[in-house]
Amino acid sequence: MSVYGISQKNNRRMIEITEKKDCCGCYACIQVCPRHSITMSVDEEGFDYPSVDTGTCINCGLCNKVCPQGTTSVTSLPLLCLATKHNSKDVQLESSSGGAFSQMAEQVLLSGGVVFGAAFDNEWNVVHRFVESVDELYKLRMSKYVQSRIGNAYREAENFLKTDRNVLFAGTPCQVKGLKLFLRKEYKNLLTVDFVCHGVPSHLAWKTYLNEVVNKGSNDSLGRKIQRIQFRNKCFGWEKFSFVLRYKKENAEKEISETLLENPYLRGFIHDLYLRYSCYYCNNKSFRSGSDITMCDFWGVKRTYPDLYDSKGLSGVTINTKHGAKFVEQLSWNKSEVSYQNLLKYNPSFEHSVSLPPFREYFFKCTHYIPFKYSVFIGLTYNKVFRILKNFISVR
Repeated sequence: MSVYGISQKNNRRMIEITEKKDCCGCYACIQVCPRHSITMSVDEEGFDYPSVDTGTCINCGLCNKVCPQGTTSVTSLPLLCLATKHNSKDVQLESSSGGAFSQMAEQVLLSGGVVFGAAFDNEWNVVHRFVESVDELYKLRMSKYVQSRIGNAYREAENFLKTDRNVLFAGTPCQVKGLKLFLRKEYKNLLTVDFVCHGVPSHLAWKTYLNEVVNKGSNDSLGRKIQRIQFRNKCFGWEKFSFVLRYKKENAEKEISETLLENPYLRGFIHDLYLRYSCYYCNNKSFRSGSDITMCDFWGVKRTYPDLYDSKGLSGVTINTKHGAKFVEQLSWNKSEVSYQNLLKYNPSFEHSVSLPPFREYFFKCTHYIPFKYSVFIGLTYNKVFRILKNFISVR
């Protein structure tokens, strides 16, 4: 079913979400609307969806044209693939993988440009923002496993581009595609960077988890209590996800440091339990976002290129456009050419969406009645039992 409904006025199209899988929440339609007729509202799962004020809408159709889910594009293959790591060991350790993003961002910032990416706000929500100095880059560094709210970032990026400043815009494939559709023209001073994304989790799931751990059911400000959050701390090594949460409780400092198998939020995320519906039907795989460069963790490097392995982390980078290739030529970083097939082998989300868990809805229903960690346990247990039964039936 199409993401769009047809407006009766002048028989033109205005954006109307008929199925949740048809909206990726990129905010492009809101930012392009000349009459500010589109607003975002949060659904019962904590995801943002647009709605149109038909009284002020002039049916110009711009919202139609900038939607990443409603716009088809061709698949492609990268021009070049690299294994990379940052020249600084400290930056490498403070990055989720090898620090490729920081290496590229530093180049843009030192040229007087700006860099857009995902950061925490004062209440530990994840939002898109820009930085203008290398000293601020730490705010955008490291993975954040929550959907980043774009807000007005596309408009801000456009304003910088029009003043001839270099702009690096990093985001999910749908966010990058949304930006490019929003701009409606190519800019030589824009570098777009996305990453291999298997899906974006719910704001509601994230804040429910944080409030239960930090506030124990109260409504106190998370901003005043939490001091640090890292989804991919390397205290147990690069390959082992380690969630670190440091906060204050009764004038004492508390810290949670849990591996992927121990932390309920990471477990639910890695098993796709509370991703946005569009993530199970992603329209931007196989380089259809149009990004210049795509980043990923170089999983499986021990098997494919053992000589390149680094316990501090290693990035995989695909160069997708001539513009991206020209930019990379300027960088002085540790790099080795690798094959796309070896990257794809351990990063299937380059080309394939994750499967919709059959009991996903039970997780969201359970969170209204029982603690978050038990909701995750029930959701994952039901899914596991379902898979066992399905496999058992299929072999009979």
